Amino acid sequence: MSVHIRFLPDDIVVAAEVGEPLLQVAARAGLSIPTGCLMGSCHACEVELEDGRAICSCITSVPAGQPELTINLFVDPTW
Repeated sequence: MSVHIRFLPDDIVVAAEVGEPLLQVAARAGLSIPTGCLMGSCHACEVELEDGRAICSCITSVPAGQPELTINLFVDPTW
């Protein structure tokens, strides 16, 4: 099942498959999400969902059960 992933603030939309890693989806869309440990511990890859929840994109994949997911990319200047 295909899910439309919308990356803000640039409003880039890309189709992704359920279970596909978010870092991979972002890279395919031409976006770079900073990474550190790639295990979710350092939070360098933290992004915000439209409901305000923060997630680590290095350990998160495209969820099932929703046709669209909006992700706000914000940059931590320390990374």
